[in-house]
Amino acid sequence: MSFLEIKGVNKRFGGLQALDDVNLNVEEGTIHAIIGPNGAGKSTLLNCFVGKLLPDTGTVTFDGQSLIGLKPYEINQVGVSRVFQTPEIFTDLTVLENVMIPCFARRDGTFRMNAVLPTGRETDIREKAEQMLLDVNMQDKLHMQASSLSRGDKRRLEMAMCLSQDPKLLLLDEPTAGMARADTNNTIDLLAEIQDKRKITKVIIEHDMHVVFSLAQRISVLAQGHVIVEDKPAKIKGHPKVKEAYLGGAH
Repeated sequence: MSFLEIKGVNKRFGGLQALDDVNLNVEEGTIHAIIGPNGAGKSTLLNCFVGKLLPDTGTVTFDGQSLIGLKPYEINQVGVSRVFQTPEIFTDLTVLENVMIPCFARRDGTFRMNAVLPTGRETDIREKAEQMLLDVNMQDKLHMQASSLSRGDKRRLEMAMCLSQDPKLLLLDEPTAGMARADTNNTIDLLAEIQDKRKITKVIIEHDMHVVFSLAQRISVLAQGHVIVEDKPAKIKGHPKVKEAYLGGAH
């Protein structure tokens, strides 16, 4: 049985069929990439996974539970975390405080913005946050203000925030967008290291083929709102339908 299963998902915006009978299966413990030209429906599909959009028809099932109709925070509570194109961090807080907030959310079931001030007494939360930062190689930046971090380190910080919630499924929306090649390669190494340590199932939406082919074990190609090919990376390279989607005007 698939860990994340999408069946017959359709989504229309006025006259635009953004998603057209999308079927997708993601196996537990794998890294599954979703690629496709601009306007293919990748972000729309991801928004259906996390409760930001409700499909017109079809089902989205995660670990045997339907995600349809759940609010984003409820989807997060069942074990789905999302990393956005632009890192979503609290820039006016320190690196350590940023990670402690979702630790509280995971423990208490609420997202306590006012949790930062008394956290000195919350030893267990602090220790968990420090461990998450160690896991992403940011243990030397605990007390830096988040706004002063490089884009690559902001991404690392966001990853630590997601990992602190003990997700079963991590959704990554263009995780290397706007990065220089060195930061991109560091992010690839980080994601590979996390996979080795934790075996968290990951779905990556990414336009950078270097990232996709460095990490993905399976790839689905979306074009005009429809999955046209799903296969192992070696078979996706050079596939005639993929070439047509990118070069033949399926935008």
